Amino acid sequence: MVDNVYRTRSLGVAAVGLPDQYADGRAAKVWQLYIGDRRSRTDEYRSAVVQLLRQHQCQRVLDVACGTGVDSIMLLEEGFNMMSADASDKMLKYALKERWNRRKEEAFDKWVIEEANWLTLPNDIQKPGDGFDAVICLGNSFAHLPDFKGDQSDQKLALRNIASMVKPGGILIIDHRNYDAILETGEAPKGKNIYYKSDLTRDINTSVLYVNNKPHMVTLDYTVRVPNKDSDEQPDVSTFRLSYYPHRVDAFTALLKNAFQGKCQHNLYGDFKPYETGQGYVPCYFIHVVKKTG
Repeated sequence: MVDNVYRTRSLGVAAVGLPDQYADGRAAKVWQLYIGDRRSRTDEYRSAVVQLLRQHQCQRVLDVACGTGVDSIMLLEEGFNMMSADASDKMLKYALKERWNRRKEEAFDKWVIEEANWLTLPNDIQKPGDGFDAVICLGNSFAHLPDFKGDQSDQKLALRNIASMVKPGGILIIDHRNYDAILETGEAPKGKNIYYKSDLTRDINTSVLYVNNKPHMVTLDYTVRVPNKDSDEQPDVSTFRLSYYPHRVDAFTALLKNAFQGKCQHNLYGDFKPYETGQGYVPCYFIHVVKKTG
């Protein structure tokens, strides 16, 4: 999925970004076309997420990175009780529109959608009782949170807040791209993307920003061919840029265990297959499933 990876080195330069990278509405609109159609989710992805939730007997699910609502809609259709949140009002408007369009369906009529920030999540979300059966944060979403201070304090706070939403015995499902491969080889894994498929022709150019000789930010420049309503016209070409913090799998595992204060069971998956460091398969995505034990 990621092409033409090149490296940029910078000494003592602070990364600059916006808390809401979709604030101007442009990226949100194109992103909805790119992956927003629930049919773009692969059968493997749907099956894997649903299986994990049912395996752990989850019913009440909080999607803390719902974006345009694609995963929440998928799970509503599978019979889960959903609360969905995102920090971007421009992304949420697509979820709200879908809820309105399908309001005659009981699951959608009961669907709760909130604007919420991970850094203030306990104040933004009303937790039911002792918490949700499951919290999901998928689609490489958590990597949107930058490390402005250079000590990952915001990321640690966000993960603690997210973990606080999980009830004892409940699970957190959170993922990120295989940044280990991107940083170590200069290119993303070439395996099949089981997350989503799109009929749109696209290019994704990636750069890596180094600060004090450490990888600080991965930037993806998306080029998407947007179909015109008049099929006789040539598609428009739209571009937008998203920036991510490159989480390495071992370091992110440590962050997660810290967020749960060690009271957890952690399982790692590569593209939703059980994964152990050092095995030959190189996944496109790492998925962490953390069960709260205390």
